[in-house]
Amino acid sequence: MTGRRPKPAGSADTPRPARRRPATRIRRRSDPGAPPGTLVADPLAAKPVISAMVYSADRIEDYPDCPVSDLAALHRPGQVLWVDVVGLADIDLIEQLGAAFGIHRLALEDVINVHQRPKAEDFDDHVFIVSRMLVPGRGTETEQVSFFLADNYLITFQERAGDCFDPVRQRLAASRGRIREAGADYLAYALIDTIVDGFYPVLEQYGETVEQLEDEVIARPGIDQVDRIHSVKRDLLALRRAIWPTREMVNGLIREESPFLKEPTRLYLRDCYDHTIQLMDIVETYREIASGLLDVYLSSMSARMNEIMKVLTIIATIFIPLGFIAGLYGMNFNPDVSPLNMPELRLYYGYPLALGLMTAVAAALIVYFWRKGWLGKS
Repeated sequence: MTGRRPKPAGSADTPRPARRRPATRIRRRSDPGAPPGTLVADPLAAKPVISAMVYSADRIEDYPDCPVSDLAALHRPGQVLWVDVVGLADIDLIEQLGAAFGIHRLALEDVINVHQRPKAEDFDDHVFIVSRMLVPGRGTETEQVSFFLADNYLITFQERAGDCFDPVRQRLAASRGRIREAGADYLAYALIDTIVDGFYPVLEQYGETVEQLEDEVIARPGIDQVDRIHSVKRDLLALRRAIWPTREMVNGLIREESPFLKEPTRLYLRDCYDHTIQLMDIVETYREIASGLLDVYLSSMSARMNEIMKVLTIIATIFIPLGFIAGLYGMNFNPDVSPLNMPELRLYYGYPLALGLMTAVAAALIVYFWRKGWLGKS
């Protein structure tokens, strides 16, 4: 799989930045000082549904709603078992599943408390992997996906229904590529790679949004753009929090010696690691652009204010001599008292001459300002 690059800006489906949301808060459901491995379900969690898939190179079996008691019979030598648990509300069911596959309670506690950062931990019987998956259709909102990888089985836990794993399921059903011939470690790689690739379309949209904001801030700066810039920065920060530890997690899977990860799968994980690096570069670039947009906005508003002040100053400067002339001839000195008292008031064309003088002064100032380049290019 090759790396992807964001599409250029200008697409008709450019999204508007997500509306302002309250900061993400961690809700710890176990009491402070509770014993390690205490499992307390979130009251808002979905009811769990277990689906199982058993496959080998020549056959595949799908069990959409499978009880925990039937999973032991599906765990057969020479075949790969994928158990997908969607929903984390039933603690008893999760404990039964953990007991059936020898999952450590500390790992189950991390499965239930869905505020974990992406990581990979080695246990005696399995590798425990935590990843953050973008929720389809929910912008930058992520959910926790937990993996338990062993020799010939993979168990995944999701918070709610709806994921990005359909392409992997279709490849399994159609027996395309080497996914049916490889083991559970390759299936885990395929799912992690699908999660990582799911960040590309969202970053493409935010790339278009950032470039559109940049054009608007330069051409038409407005106060509403400040809130949009902060919203984009907050969303990019949320993406960074999901991608950065994912990169560390994938790198850990590559470097750590684990019997459950074969060397051919590590080669594919290196490609996935390259994708995470590329995603981080894109996020950091967009964050720098978004951070600079506030400076661009302030500079644009300052330049616009300077232009307005220049126009107002020029208008005021033109009217200063006109006001002087009007004030001079509005002093109402009586020319009958003294011949020095404004003798031009007795001229037959005195009023037109005064208006002509004002017009000539204004025109001379306008020409002077234009030649100096203050009214445009000289």
